[in-house]
Amino acid sequence: MARIDYYFTPLSPFTYLAGTRLEQIAAKHGVDIEYKPFNLAEVGKHTGFVPLPDRPEARKSYRLAELKRIAQHVGLPINLQPAHWPTNPVPACTTVISAQMVGGDVGALCHRIMKATWADEEDVAEDHVLRKCLEETGFDAGLTDRDMLSAVEILEKNTNDALNAQIFGSPSYVVDHHVFWGQDRLDYLDRHLAQH
Repeated sequence: MARIDYYFTPLSPFTYLAGTRLEQIAAKHGVDIEYKPFNLAEVGKHTGFVPLPDRPEARKSYRLAELKRIAQHVGLPINLQPAHWPTNPVPACTTVISAQMVGGDVGALCHRIMKATWADEEDVAEDHVLRKCLEETGFDAGLTDRDMLSAVEILEKNTNDALNAQIFGSPSYVVDHHVFWGQDRLDYLDRHLAQH
């Protein structure tokens, strides 16, 4: 069975704006999703990623216009300049990893965590925020501090896997070594799965 390796950072607004379309596509084609949160800053050191503060003004302005446009198109609320962004992504990443280890609706959890940043003005580096996200999506709130060492090791492995898979941005979807970068490539992913 094909599998989608889903590389993302929970702080990416474009990842948030994908909503749960990835999960819908995976269900449609009967494929599994491996959720692989990774350290985008580390990957960026090797792939030419330009941090937002260092981008030209034209690119910054276009990003804001595009986020607003996409949010309206997909019907998701968004705060273009959230109060708690950027923040430390590691707690959110390790929470997703821990949830995946126990099983459950990881897609719903990912989307809830990203909604916390981009719509609800919450800081996903804070334990109480992550606990609420876990509870609201059917997980044990205690996952935020369970087996953290293993979760951090998996986060580091995901980051190395991302580099090996030639990932350079979030969200990225990989099927059989084919990389689809960006929430606006989900239709391409859908078509690819339909052909295989």
